[in-house]
Amino acid sequence: MEEKKMQYLFGMHPVLEAVKAGKKFDKVLLKQGLEGPQFRELMELLKVNEIPFQFVPGERLNRAVRGSHQGVLAYISQIDYVDIEQLVNNALGSSENPLLVILDGVSDVRNLGAIARSLECAGGHGIIVPAKGGAAINAEAIKVSAGALLRIDTCKTQNLRIPIYYLKERGFQVVAATEKTDSLIYEADFKQPTVIVMGSEGKGISDSVMKLCDAKVKIPMHGEIESLNVSVATSIILFEVVRQRL
Repeated sequence: MEEKKMQYLFGMHPVLEAVKAGKKFDKVLLKQGLEGPQFRELMELLKVNEIPFQFVPGERLNRAVRGSHQGVLAYISQIDYVDIEQLVNNALGSSENPLLVILDGVSDVRNLGAIARSLECAGGHGIIVPAKGGAAINAEAIKVSAGALLRIDTCKTQNLRIPIYYLKERGFQVVAATEKTDSLIYEADFKQPTVIVMGSEGKGISDSVMKLCDAKVKIPMHGEIESLNVSVATSIILFEVVRQRL
């Protein structure tokens, strides 16, 4: 029970002061119909700090919190996020050919954790995830990652296109993993700064992100099942990168 208490903060004033102090939150739940000057101040700060928020019925907050939540429940980030500039600088500072992963719509926390674990084992340097529409980086994700999410840099962004533009400016090639290509992973040149883009198992990579990718690759398969689990597919590609760099 104590561990659960440490994962969130509730109450209008405590959350407002925590945001002002720079505390990082994964998401803030707000009771529908909230009004008043403190609420307006909180909303402004959430937007400025790009903290995701969601309006929910009061019953949902009542089920989650024992106490006076005042219509506000904030989930505390389990890791310290970095911005894209810091992630790239750290990566380039530790390797001539950094390896990063972008997850576009991967929503299962276990897949996220498994991908982070494989990335760390492959000598990767960071992972980029969307602020909305992706898996939460919570205690379960960290556990599945075997602690990798505490060892590699993680960047959360409101729009994946922004870090992709920045990465390309800094000399990274952006490679999409997709079945919609004839090029195999073995044909790509991974002996350079590389970002691997993985999409959700259901929809794949979004069109807006796919358009920005420099190359598309796929994993050859010969069975009747048309796709791999996204964490398995990511691992295969990551260790093809490792193989090429040996």
